[in-house]
Amino acid sequence: MYLDSPRPKVKSTLQNSPISAATFPSGWSGRGGQATNAYFPNADLCGSSSGSGIAASTGLAAVILGTETHGSISCPTSNNNLAGIKPMLGLTSRAGVIPISSHQDTIGPMTRSYRRGDCALHHRRGSTSVYRDVFSNDGITCNEPSVGLAFEQALNVIRSLGAAVVDPADLPGADEIVASNNETVVLDADFKIELNAWYEGLKNTSGVRSLADLIKFNDANPPLEEPTEFRDQFGGVTPSTATTGGDATFFESLAFNHELGRDRGIDAALNPHKLDALVLPYIGFTPTAPAAIAGYPIITGTPLPFPNMLLTNRLAVPLGFYPANITIGTAGPQTVYPAPGVPFNLSFRGTAFSVFDLISFGFAYEQKTKTRLARKAFAAATPKTQLKDVVGCWCSLKMHNIKLRDQLPTWRKVMPK
Repeated sequence: MYLDSPRPKVKSTLQNSPISAATFPSGWSGRGGQATNAYFPNADLCGSSSGSGIAASTGLAAVILGTETHGSISCPTSNNNLAGIKPMLGLTSRAGVIPISSHQDTIGPMTRSYRRGDCALHHRRGSTSVYRDVFSNDGITCNEPSVGLAFEQALNVIRSLGAAVVDPADLPGADEIVASNNETVVLDADFKIELNAWYEGLKNTSGVRSLADLIKFNDANPPLEEPTEFRDQFGGVTPSTATTGGDATFFESLAFNHELGRDRGIDAALNPHKLDALVLPYIGFTPTAPAAIAGYPIITGTPLPFPNMLLTNRLAVPLGFYPANITIGTAGPQTVYPAPGVPFNLSFRGTAFSVFDLISFGFAYEQKTKTRLARKAFAAATPKTQLKDVVGCWCSLKMHNIKLRDQLPTWRKVMPK
């Protein structure tokens, strides 16, 4: 952290090989080891921006920036009890970011609440739809049944806020999105070409100048980069080394992605009913696919209210977290998921240029439920020192004086006298 800066900066754990996230555990790197969730010992963080998720969820940073190609803002936001924004492709700068694909990479904030990030500006009523079909099929998504029950309760909250809910409003191309290999074709080609170009722009002495060099370096340093339990980190990368880039197959796959994610995906669900957003519980990477291949925004809000509230002396069992009797699963060699107390979230997603509307929906839901406050990190994961103990008092401009469309949030440091 740089304390002399008006905007403190924190660097955190980054997963070694985010493109192989489907086969490699989240949050492990040769430099930092295995990072874990703050809500249950050794619980999974989810996504390559997972270290940043820990920093925000435990109060080590007020706002962090993550990179999303397919879930790496949305998923750690959900698992770490945060509010996150995956903007539309191209809305934010990717300067300096280690790339996977310029056709899907986007940068967005993760924070404890939309108010803290100075992201939510105004309440507004709108209309939302529920797309169930494939993405609410527990047999495909592997969702724990209590998530579905929580989702139904959340829909009632949304209705109570004045929104018109169309249920269902399914995506015509949902089955094809799940079965399609076109996203893999695009990511494999982009990753090799764009990572090699990124290396060429660096001034380093490591000798690593390409994806091939990176794989050789890791293979030559197994105790550091490929310990016994983590040798499969390049399982998802190997096909990328053989790609030649932008050939006819690549462009056909890219065009099909856009058709599936947009014309036969999110827009096909929204437009017939003139809707503002799609709503779905966010668990894992499956529900991210339509927005990922379309380049459309996702707002991953505060956690869903858990429906089976147990009231005792006017106190409630924490809302938006897996129940105590959940069967603990395995996520990686050193991590578990699901697990008792681990959060899960509600997400809003929309069409191009809808991110500010989605933020207002997320903010309204957040303020109505306030479920993030129902549970804290377990004791051993709670930092003994918080930001306020290090940098003094922080004051932000009043929300109604900040127009996010025109400027970034401004923070001012006030040193204690």
